[in-house]
Amino acid sequence: MLERIIERALYASRWLLAPIYLGLSLTLIAIAFIFFHEVYHLFSHILETAESDMVLMILSLIDLSLVASLVVMVMFAGYENFVSRIDVREGDDKLDWLGKLDSGTLKLKVAASIVAISSIHLLKEFVNIPHVPNDKLMWYVIIHLTFVVSALLMGVLDRMSFASHRDHGDKDDAH
Repeated sequence: MLERIIERALYASRWLLAPIYLGLSLTLIAIAFIFFHEVYHLFSHILETAESDMVLMILSLIDLSLVASLVVMVMFAGYENFVSRIDVREGDDKLDWLGKLDSGTLKLKVAASIVAISSIHLLKEFVNIPHVPNDKLMWYVIIHLTFVVSALLMGVLDRMSFASHRDHGDKDDAH
């Protein structure tokens, strides 16, 4: 009986994650505010902005959109994997990937997003290369390569560990 009470309490504690995912949705407001502030800044200074500065601003906007997309992906997939399914009414728009991202796939998508965000930061530094010290640039490259290698290794390990399980599930779906 004590075991059953503990197990029910542990299972119910997953709902403590719900406010955390709600908090993530609030960070989207902050990201949107910064994004549109940058868009306003871009257009209000468009005639006196150098091409390289405009490229940097656009890369910053792309970076913010990737971060926002990452937040949405983690928020929805995390909620569905660890708290409860999201019920979407018939006729409402439904994200194709909703309900299809397990925690392993989510980790890979997060790792790939981090690599993409890191790539944009590195590209911004290369665009601004005359003003970046060589040692700082070297560390940016090393950190970026660390993200790339980590994401690749996560993908290889995931494939080795779960490929047979996922292939089996795909065969079942075909029948």
